[in-house]
Amino acid sequence: MRKSLILALSMFIAILCCSGEVLADRLKDIADIEGVRGNELVGYGVVVGLNGSGDKKGTAFTSQSMSNLLERLGVRVDAKDLALANTAGVVVTATLPPFARPGMKVDVTLSSIGDAATIQGGVLLMTPLRGADGKVYAVAQGPVSIGGFVVAGGGDSAQKNHPTVGRVANGASIEKAVPFDLFASGRLRVVLKEPDFTTATRVEEAINTVLGAGVARAVDSTSVLMPISEQDAGSPIHLISQLEELDVRPDAPARVVVNERTGTIVMGENVRVSTVALAHGGLNITIRKDDQVSQPNALAQGQTVVARQTDIKVGEEGGLLNMVEEQVSLGEVVRALNSLGASPRDLIAIFQALKRAGALRADLVIM
Repeated sequence: MRKSLILALSMFIAILCCSGEVLADRLKDIADIEGVRGNELVGYGVVVGLNGSGDKKGTAFTSQSMSNLLERLGVRVDAKDLALANTAGVVVTATLPPFARPGMKVDVTLSSIGDAATIQGGVLLMTPLRGADGKVYAVAQGPVSIGGFVVAGGGDSAQKNHPTVGRVANGASIEKAVPFDLFASGRLRVVLKEPDFTTATRVEEAINTVLGAGVARAVDSTSVLMPISEQDAGSPIHLISQLEELDVRPDAPARVVVNERTGTIVMGENVRVSTVALAHGGLNITIRKDDQVSQPNALAQGQTVVARQTDIKVGEEGGLLNMVEEQVSLGEVVRALNSLGASPRDLIAIFQALKRAGALRADLVIM
């Protein structure tokens, strides 16, 4: 399995390195239209119907919540008298999509805030979801799905996924839309997901090629402004659709990202290495303990003697000085480093040393 994965990754890197074709991305994949965004919603709710796996008696907010709920339903019970192992207090979160209208359905996520063992099989009671302004924009309710389970018995337990976090598919109904007029300013702002001056300039050129010279203007590394003409004012949505399909070749800074925990290395296509001499070797220390047992014959009056011997060996791998010539492509950089016979974790140390020596022409990002 591991060899197959390594072979697949090697083939993938080879394809990337050997491909000479310059690919372009759609504008909708690398940029957004300013104002087209979601809004976060949050609320506090109660999950009922749990099979004894809910919050314990010491969780005061769950008992108080159920007391308040029952009182609204015409049943008055003191919270101190409630011992409800079948209920759990949860925080409910959702994202209000852009241009959401009343009646639309969205998914909600539930996270237990008490000491419930699991919220599997529960039902979320009607929960108002509020925005940052404190207003209610949606109401959530429905059966909870955690996509897993937790089973315990006889001191043993088995668990799949996270049993105290669940979802309610299409569990929230939008009750109020966010008031916003995308075209009130009479202009559109295209916002790049990855700020870059070169990419912003290419977006400007692509828009001007289609709509006419001087229409779009890059104002910084993130955004490109363009006015909504009188011709497009009647149907600006078609203008946005036309912009989203434009092909733009994004640029990116030279960057090497390494993850020391997993030994993962990812390099961008613009990574270059200056001419440098590099030696790679490792020191191996082996400590071995052997017990030598001397036992007398069955009829002898002697004693069994145990002698412990310790053998320590120190060896150093050959670390030849290798000349890494100045490279011009990602493929050549990969081949030069692979020729050293280093593992991914060794390559992380090599990249750090190259950066310190000033030979790595890229940003080194350590996760």
